[in-house]
Amino acid sequence: MATLAPVEVDLRSCSEVFHRPVGDPDRTPRHTISEVSAASGLTTHTLRWYERIGLLDPVDRAVGGQRRYCDADLHRLAFLGRLRLTGMSVADMLRYVDMAREGERTYEGRRQLLETQREEVRQRIADLQATLAVLDYKIDLYAGRIADANGAPVQCQYHRAEEEQRA
Repeated sequence: MATLAPVEVDLRSCSEVFHRPVGDPDRTPRHTISEVSAASGLTTHTLRWYERIGLLDPVDRAVGGQRRYCDADLHRLAFLGRLRLTGMSVADMLRYVDMAREGERTYEGRRQLLETQREEVRQRIADLQATLAVLDYKIDLYAGRIADANGAPVQCQYHRAEEEQRA
C-alpha cells in the first residue's frame, strides 16, 4: 500500500502577498475581505466596488457567502494601486484589465497605454522637481543662505520689513 507524501505549501500572509506580489500566485481562495482591506488600505466598500465594475474578477465565496480572495486577486490589487498612484483614471484601469483578460493579443495595446501613463508620470515628476527647486530657493532665501554676486547674503523682503519696523 502506497503512502502519500506530505505536501509542503508555502502560504504567505495576505499582507506579504499584497506588499510583495512576486511569483506565480496561489489561486486558493483564502483571504477574507477584512484581511485584504487591512493589507491594501482599501475599504471593504472599495473592494466590492472594484469587483462590481470589473477591476477584479468575481471573487470566490465561502459556504456562508463571505468573499474569499486568492493571491492572484492581491497581485491585481497591488498593480491597480500602483496605477492609481500614477494618476491613471479608473476608466483607463478598466481598459487595461479588459485587455489583460483578452490575453497576449492585447500586449501592444497594454504597452501603449502604460507608455502613455509613464510619460504623464515623467512630466509630473519634472513639474514636482521644478516646484521643489523653487521651495528650496525660498527656504534658503528666508534662512539667509542666498548670496548676491559679491558673496553678501541676500536679505529677503520679510527680513527688510522687520528691520524697518524696528527702526
